[in-house]
Amino acid sequence: MKLNELHDNPGARKPRTRVGRGIGSGKGKTGGRGVKGQTSRTGVSINGFEGGQMPLHRRIPKRGFTNHMRMDYVAVNLGDVQKAIDAKKLDAGAVIDAEALVKSGVLRRSRDGVRLLAKGDFAAKKLRFSVVGASAAAIAAVEKAGGTVELLKAKAEAEAAG
Repeated sequence: MKLNELHDNPGARKPRTRVGRGIGSGKGKTGGRGVKGQTSRTGVSINGFEGGQMPLHRRIPKRGFTNHMRMDYVAVNLGDVQKAIDAKKLDAGAVIDAEALVKSGVLRRSRDGVRLLAKGDFAAKKLRFSVVGASAAAIAAVEKAGGTVELLKAKAEAEAAG
């Protein structure tokens, strides 16, 4: 089999129905819209209309809200940091912060800050972290290995304060 011999199964691709192209096409004159009425005309807008009955989207009560001031942190696991150190992408001697994690490829972007989590295998090394947030388990794991975790203010908080 060659590339030029590849093709779809018969009937897999059906051509678009061209409506309003003469009575012989079977979809001429009214173009499949029936006769008269709102839906036969352009600009029809009856999504969610239930014939005057209170529509479902108005019967159901509103719940909750979206906090637009919420911080968007990027989570990084200690196991991922360990893999990057083992692969010589991160320098264990330097301070590990958002910039270093992005540069090493552990994270794609830092958003409002980095939050350290304790998931994954973490070998005992003396590491210095400078992050916006960290779980209690992550701080305990780093301090047990002889390292430190410095907690900073988030980007958005720092901009709002100063």
